[in-house]
Amino acid sequence: MKILKRDFYNRDSLTVAKELLGKVLVHHIGEQRIAARIVEAEAYMGIEDKAAHSYGGKRTPRVEVMYGGPGFSYVFIIYGMYYCFNIVTREEGNPQAVLIRAVEPIEGFDLMSQNRFKKPYDQLTVSQIKGLTNGPGKLCNAFLIDKNLNGEDLCGSRLYVEEGADEKFSMVSTARVGVDYAGEAKDYPWRFYIKDNKYVSVK
Repeated sequence: MKILKRDFYNRDSLTVAKELLGKVLVHHIGEQRIAARIVEAEAYMGIEDKAAHSYGGKRTPRVEVMYGGPGFSYVFIIYGMYYCFNIVTREEGNPQAVLIRAVEPIEGFDLMSQNRFKKPYDQLTVSQIKGLTNGPGKLCNAFLIDKNLNGEDLCGSRLYVEEGADEKFSMVSTARVGVDYAGEAKDYPWRFYIKDNKYVSVK
């Protein structure tokens, strides 16, 4: 499959978040490859978005990568323990991003399982299988995405997104998760997911 090019990301986050659904996130770890279909994403619209880390033009070392060019990873940590993987969108100086909230595993099941649960995939319980990548922290754990990948060029050969199969699906649009602090922005329907996919984090 073709790797998405920078032009794909050089658009507003709402457009990119919707179009990332069904695409395939890939991470090469040594000689091994992990791949999973993106099934849930949230758009963060930058300076005007009260839920965005860059709201109001905030510019700190933590968010600096958001002000760079499109198609780079923005990885941050929450609660001091869970990583979240974002894709920077828009042109340099316009700090927007898309949070990848959940993915559906399609390749590298055992490696993901070992990363998450320290055991082979065929030993997972039904709930562990569902919980493998159905949340931003979980998918980062399964994909071995941490701060070392902050600023990674997603148009490179280590961590990237491929065109997915041309499958038909229904998309749901709803409010984002965990942004109750964001005033009216907490209700913006800027979270998108594939309807009825079991890996979606919150229905």
